[in-house]
Amino acid sequence: MSEKTSEKKKTRTPMPEQPPEVRAGNFDEVALGYSKEDAIAEASRCLNCKEPKCVEGCPVNVDIPGFIKLICEEDFEGAIEKIKATNALPAICGRVCPQESQCEALCVLGKKSEPVAIGRLERFCADYEREKGVSAPGVPGSDIVEPTGRTVAVVGSGPAGLTAAADLAKLGHKVTIFESLHKTGGVLSYGIPEFRLPKEIVKQEVEYIKQLGVEIKPNYIIGRIKTLDQLCKEFDAVFLGTGAGLPRFMGIEGENLNGVYSANEFLTRVNLMKAYDPNYDTVVRRGKHVVVVGGGNVAMDSARSALRLGAEEVSVVYRRGEEEMPARREEIKHAKEEGVSLKLLANPTRILGDDKFNVKGIECIKMELGEPDASGRRSPVPMEGSEFIIDADVVIIAIGTSPNPIIFKGSEGLEQNRRGTVVAEDETGATSKCGVFAGGDVVTGAATVISAMGAGKKAAKAIDEYLKEK
Repeated sequence: MSEKTSEKKKTRTPMPEQPPEVRAGNFDEVALGYSKEDAIAEASRCLNCKEPKCVEGCPVNVDIPGFIKLICEEDFEGAIEKIKATNALPAICGRVCPQESQCEALCVLGKKSEPVAIGRLERFCADYEREKGVSAPGVPGSDIVEPTGRTVAVVGSGPAGLTAAADLAKLGHKVTIFESLHKTGGVLSYGIPEFRLPKEIVKQEVEYIKQLGVEIKPNYIIGRIKTLDQLCKEFDAVFLGTGAGLPRFMGIEGENLNGVYSANEFLTRVNLMKAYDPNYDTVVRRGKHVVVVGGGNVAMDSARSALRLGAEEVSVVYRRGEEEMPARREEIKHAKEEGVSLKLLANPTRILGDDKFNVKGIECIKMELGEPDASGRRSPVPMEGSEFIIDADVVIIAIGTSPNPIIFKGSEGLEQNRRGTVVAEDETGATSKCGVFAGGDVVTGAATVISAMGAGKKAAKAIDEYLKEK
């Protein structure tokens, strides 16, 4: 490799973006996507390793070197087919997956320079397919697997459920998805804002799942309309991918005041109920001084959404430092560029209200990092007498979620742990209830889209083996 070529490979191709001062005032997608020339230039940085490590970091086992090589050859149709052989939701993964801590973290090029932008290249291929109408594997015009005569119920149409459904349909099983909401997509639809994941993208990815023969029944709450036990009698197997939609609160004074939201409710109103669209008269409090509590992607999504709804000042309160924030570095960077203020090493102690029970402020205490906790992270310790107040007319609590307990109604023999999540085997998703498998946030608690998809893939394989044995 020449010195000039080596230098060229060090820096990744920039992603075109809306300028911060423009995007902070709209809900349009921030990242604009690679052009054909950008994609080829970035793909050419790949070293074509004889023993690529990047695939090991992909929960859905995409043939990363294979599809990147096809981009270099300008065979974009072949590239998207190779991706979709194992990933049913590439346009979504290319936008919201934390590639920097997964496939890109293991890229050999990243040891001395910037890793190949695998996520951006995946997004390019998916967007190319959508724009050009490329026929992907498993849809009309491709080879169809002979029906097995077996039926599988999938509860929940989030990333875990959609992935499991797609893989099972490709194996010839008849799959029916039961979704409690009126829209398909789970957290992809109600949780992730338009500026990170346009709803049209989710809709089109779901259409691909339908083309595989999957039936989707919206407005269908398992635990109310039918129980899990009833599904077990009607179907040969069941997959639970119901996510973690039950918000957690801090248990501090003032959480019942007007203007206090869980991030789930706030983002559902913004996304699913379309508060982001001026043509909709969605009821949501548009505060001037908004405080978001938490340090994950959901907190960043809430803060950036509040800013776009017209807030003059948005602060994120987090009890650790910026390095310890679980949010993606890119999301933190974008939030700061747009004007979101980080109030680090601080933790709320109470929420203050006026005589009409409306939020008027939030009291916090300063923290310092002490000894590492069980996970290896340094535990935050309050600094006595350091309380301070931040003015606020809206407070959004984004400190995590748990599974909705409704799924356990009428589900005899389904074991759950003290956190309220379903107990399931790591490699198969098998639960304590015969014929019932589970994966995603309903098992792990709130995690990433791609980890849920990985669980859906493992469960689909295990369900197929179970059905063959049955």
